[in-house]
Amino acid sequence: MFLSLSIPVTQNVPDEGIEINVKGKWTKVPALTVGQETVVVRGGWIKLAMIHDEEWLEEEIKDPALWVKTLKQRGLQGIRPDIFTFTQKLPASEPKYGYPMEWTSIAAIHLQGFKGWWEKLPQETRKNVRRSQKRGVVVSVKAFDQELVTHISRVNNDSPVRQGMRNLHYGKSLDQVRRDYSAFVDRSDFICACLGDEVIGFLKLVYRGEVASILNLTTMHSHADKRPANALVEKAVALCDAKGISHITFGQFNYGNKRESPLREFKIRSGFEEILKPKFYVPLTAWGAICMKANLHRGLLGILPHRAITLGVAARAKCYDLKDAVMSRCSSMLERPNSDRQMGRSNPPAGSNS
Repeated sequence: MFLSLSIPVTQNVPDEGIEINVKGKWTKVPALTVGQETVVVRGGWIKLAMIHDEEWLEEEIKDPALWVKTLKQRGLQGIRPDIFTFTQKLPASEPKYGYPMEWTSIAAIHLQGFKGWWEKLPQETRKNVRRSQKRGVVVSVKAFDQELVTHISRVNNDSPVRQGMRNLHYGKSLDQVRRDYSAFVDRSDFICACLGDEVIGFLKLVYRGEVASILNLTTMHSHADKRPANALVEKAVALCDAKGISHITFGQFNYGNKRESPLREFKIRSGFEEILKPKFYVPLTAWGAICMKANLHRGLLGILPHRAITLGVAARAKCYDLKDAVMSRCSSMLERPNSDRQMGRSNPPAGSNS
């Protein structure tokens, strides 16, 4: 199994703006703080106001009505958001507010003991955990220090393509890697799969009270046969069980109308199920109300039919595979003597292996 899940995170800066990681790059966006909560604005022609780091906070928003009033009257740095959106935190699943609402799909394990989770897993998943152990993989929690940053960098640089997409963390400096992974370290565990002295995969688990969320899960394609991803999830569940965690989340289960992907299948085989929780959308402007009526706030994955999304994902994966193959062949040809070039073939491009 070759996996990478990296969900955008942010870092606190003064109220004139907050830097957030968008597609691997840190970008400053407008922000406003009221009490202990900060709202940021993202988007171009539809400007969405959302709670800063909402997916990783220990508590949910306390007074949405205050935010609705503030955003309508004040805006953010001269910017008038069109829609204010926020969600409820598990385990609460019944809507608490009367604002317009949609159900958001979360991949979660309702943890009621390690043994119960383990026994419900497919036989192949349990075999993969045992294969990992038999092939020499040792899983442990490591401190977030310079040594771990170096290991994370090596894992990220294993392949320029992941899951049919460009690897956004490929080729970054150690300083950039440290910044990308330094959020919430005071309430996180870095679980590492090691083969000897080499880290071949890691999982970052963020604790949020009675909920723990997987922020990153990345493994090396070159060691996919060792099944490090299965071993990492097994260790994460064991840690959460020991800490009395009620739910473990792993991003979304369905992303809009996108219903199939290797990552989704991995989540299912790892015991994650779909849990629906309320996500509220409050129009703040006339344009925001129009966009909501037209469902434009859902984005392309929430508008396009599943078949169109599947074709688009397949086409994108082929483009990256072709590009990777061409670059690998060119690099190989340059490094070989002239007499060997006509016999050269590039290695198969890296990709998801479910």
